[in-house]
Amino acid sequence: MSLDGFVGGPNGELDWLFRTTDEAGTAWTVNIIRKAGLHIMGSKTFHDMAAWWPTSTEAFAAPMNEIPKAVFTKKGFSAADPSKMTAALRDATEHREEKGIGVASAPAGADSWAHPQVFQGDLSGAIRRLKEQPGKDIIAHGGAGFAQSLVTTGLIDEYNLLVAPVALGKGLSLFSSLPHQLRLQLVEIKTFPSGSAAHIYLPVTS
Repeated sequence: MSLDGFVGGPNGELDWLFRTTDEAGTAWTVNIIRKAGLHIMGSKTFHDMAAWWPTSTEAFAAPMNEIPKAVFTKKGFSAADPSKMTAALRDATEHREEKGIGVASAPAGADSWAHPQVFQGDLSGAIRRLKEQPGKDIIAHGGAGFAQSLVTTGLIDEYNLLVAPVALGKGLSLFSSLPHQLRLQLVEIKTFPSGSAAHIYLPVTS
């Protein structure tokens, strides 16, 4: 997220994010992702990721492809349409082309994107049921609308926020849908050479 609390530009742009990454921050993020037993996300983000990770050679690709997914939708779920490119996917594609990052051809686990769990309807109930199941942590990726809805459920146990050294002025905010104040306890900060910093918070429950 940006210094002023946005997870995307007004139209979901992520070009600012790609300009503030470095190897140490990437390694930290990959380590967090590898600990997951399930990746959950909204339908727009799922379609973006399903169009991206199966051909990616980036460090994130292996855990993103291999770990099971669940997608949450309000309007029903259908197969990804390659012709519908979001601003986030466009920015990622341009970044890959600018950096000359290679493209993979069927890496291990890529077929997992074809068989996600699909949840439609009561978000809180679905999250509670998932949390009751045995296994590793559940990691939520977004997009902004899904993340905002997830925050309002009060069911997030830990916030891992990678804050980039950039202010956007306006955009998509993670916390804009809060019905009341959310108190958090800072438990760790880790800084990276790019100027980004990982902030780990736990909700204050009392």
